[in-house]
Parts: sequence; C-alpha cells; structure tokens
Amino acid sequence: MTVQQSPEPAVPVLPEDEGSDRGSIVEVTKLTKAFGGLVANRDIDFNIPRRSIVSIIGPNGAGKTTLFNQISGYYQPTSGEIVFDGVNIVGLAPNDVAELGIGRTYQNIRLFADMTVLANVMVGRHARLKTQWYEVILGLPRVKREEDETRQRARELLELVGVPRRYEQALAKNLPYGEQRRLEVARALASDPKLLLLDEPTAGMNPGETARMTEFIARLRRELGLTILLIEHDMKLVMGVSERVTVLEYGAKIAEGQALEVQSDPRVIEAYLGKAAVS
Repeated sequence: MTVQQSPEPAVPVLPEDEGSDRGSIVEVTKLTKAFGGLVANRDIDFNIPRRSIVSIIGPNGAGKTTLFNQISGYYQPTSGEIVFDGVNIVGLAPNDVAELGIGRTYQNIRLFADMTVLANVMVGRHARLKTQWYEVILGLPRVKREEDETRQRARELLELVGVPRRYEQALAKNLPYGEQRRLEVARALASDPKLLLLDEPTAGMNPGETARMTEFIARLRRELGLTILLIEHDMKLVMGVSERVTVLEYGAKIAEGQALEVQSDPRVIEAYLGKAAVS
C-alpha cells in the first residue's frame, strides 16, 4: 500500500444520541502473542468505542490478523488481557466468543463451498439457536418453527448485504467473487454480533465493488448499531469510514488517531515507504 495524500474525506459523524462518552466495547491491554521466538504482537494497548468503526492498518506481516485471531478466540495471547463488553475473553474458545457477540470474516474467504448460499447463512445462526438434540429426535414443533425463523432471517440478511435472491439455492463456490465476500458478511451477521471483525473485506474487488462495500460498511453501523473493527489496505476505504485508525508495524502499535492525522504521521510513512520518504 502506498501512503499518499488523498482528497479530504467527510469525517464520519455519529447519530446525535451516540456521543464520545458511549464507552468502549473492547479494551485490549499489554497484548503479546509469540510463536516460539517470533513475536507477532507486542504489548498492544487499544480500545474500541461502542458503535464506532475502527481500522487497523500496517504493512504485510505487521500482526494485524494475529490480533484479530486473538480477539475472536482462535489464538490465545501469550500475555495481556482482552475485555469484551465487560468480560475477559482470554481463554475462551471461538464458539464462546461468538456467543458473547463477536462475528468475523476472513482475509481468505472461508465459505462452505458445497453448501447453498442460504445454508451458509443459516449455519452462521447456530450460536443463537435454542433447539436441543432430543427435540430434533422427537420431532417437536419447536424444531421446525426455529428452522423456519432461521431461514427467514437468512433471507433478510442476504437482502441486506445485497446478494440477489436468484443465488439463494446456488452453491457458494459458484458465486461471483464480490458476492462471496458479501455472503461471508451475511453469515457473520447471522450470529447477531455486537462487534463485527472484517479482515480485508475488499481484497480482490474491483473499484466499483470496493465503493459499494465502503458504503455498505458505513450502513451496517448506521442501521444495525454495530461496532466494526476493520483490517484494510485500501486507504480510500479506511479514510472514508474510520473514526480512528491504529497502525501496527512488526507487531507493535506505532501510531493511532483520526485517519488524516495517521496518514501524515512520519512513523507511518516510514513504515510503508522507508526512511528515505521522510528524510
């Protein structure tokens, strides 16, 4: 990614009832993750205000996805603390983290390729289903009722993310690339998250698809009241939707602030372009 001056974007504005005192939904303290002798994250401190859009940027290998994987429970920190909505989630399994209200997408799309589009979203609803195994065996009415409700919710989410109804029974692997990205977001939303983690949601998209995704991310916060944590290399998207940007390099936080401040920070320019760019 090239750090360069872009036309000044409109600063994201919260609805009137969402002030700066809304508190943080995530508090990360002294977070470190080491793989043997390799330290992927080192003493990271940051927080995410409720109903905000926060972006994490940095060169390849900076530790961005490792940080995501710790927040979502896929990796356990070597040391440090992650508090989500008042609960310390260090040590929890990914399914327990999802039940608390964290949904995510992946840098490399991870759909159930041989399942239908509708079924992929219904699977994402699993964390919110109440039916017990014995109720399925007994064929109790609640089972069909909950399945019907899940199917309807899946259809609503597909409409929300903009996947055309004609793809509903298509296999996920047969969708165009941009639609697969949107399907993955729909599946993440099916668990009714409070916090949505988006890992490079526009990777591989053309400019038109990227523009639509940028608008969609802002709409998710506006219409659903979600908090969104974003990893992205597209600076136009980052500048357009983020209230705050955190920059990582070699696993450590080197800068944080509003998008325009971070973009002109000498440490950030050096991280991307080298010392010659700031000399």
